[in-house]
Amino acid sequence: MDGASGRPGGDVVVTLLGKPGCHLCDDARAVIERVAADMGVRVEERDITASEEDTRQYWEQIPVTLINGVQHDFWRVDENRLRTAITEVRERG
Repeated sequence: MDGASGRPGGDVVVTLLGKPGCHLCDDARAVIERVAADMGVRVEERDITASEEDTRQYWEQIPVTLINGVQHDFWRVDENRLRTAITEVRERG
C-alpha cells in the first residue's frame, strides 16, 4: 500500500477538475478518458463550483488534471505527457 494515499502502489487515479459549460474541460475529458482506457487507470471528476476552496484555488486554471491527488497540468492536457506521468507514478509505486 502507498502510505500517503492508502491505495495499492499500482492504482493510479486521474482527477479532472472543471466546471459545467467549460469547453476546455470537455477537450481534457476526451484525452483523459482515452488515456485511462488504454492504461487501465481510474478517472474521477470534480466540479470546482461545488467547493469555495476549489473555486478560489483553480478558477483561472481549469481544467486541472491531478494524478493521485498531485497537480499534473492545467488548461490543456497533452496526451503523451499524461501517459508518461502515469507510467512514472506506476514505476515509483
